[in-house]
Amino acid sequence: MTVTLREGISDWPTAGFPGVRMNPDTLLPVVVNEEVMESALAASEDPADRIMALLLDNQPNEAAELLAEARYKDPESFRLRIFEAEVHRATNRLDRAVQLFRHLLQDVQGSSKEAIVHQYLGRAYFVSGNALAASEEFAKALDLRVAMAADAALIYSSAVALQRARNVLELAS
Repeated sequence: MTVTLREGISDWPTAGFPGVRMNPDTLLPVVVNEEVMESALAASEDPADRIMALLLDNQPNEAAELLAEARYKDPESFRLRIFEAEVHRATNRLDRAVQLFRHLLQDVQGSSKEAIVHQYLGRAYFVSGNALAASEEFAKALDLRVAMAADAALIYSSAVALQRARNVLELAS
């Protein structure tokens, strides 16, 4: 999905790949500069980057096929495990996505990757309509990122997601 650049988009948190940012309303990544993204993809040999691009282009079946091939070659890849759950989220199998993220969380607990999984799990909860669980996961991601003195862009991303989930909760009450 490509978004037309507009005023204020520079405030959107980065989504971890050139040309991609997180929509602060949906908390989903979107392409904001296709040229930059395509250039980064051309320079990348990581299949996870291509899987991400297919998901952004709303091609989850193609992403799943590429993921299956990549996981066969590298079954323990952290990024590929993330994208396995993301494929389920993108195809509205949200319970399965949450289950995979929870399992991955057990595997990375106490490591530097824990905050990443909390952030993705929070997004899966948010997309499924569970803003309370989402806010709890985003808060954990934010706390871990601050404690680890993570990159400011990651802290900002978690803060924006947490605020959005809290706003949704407030509107619902």
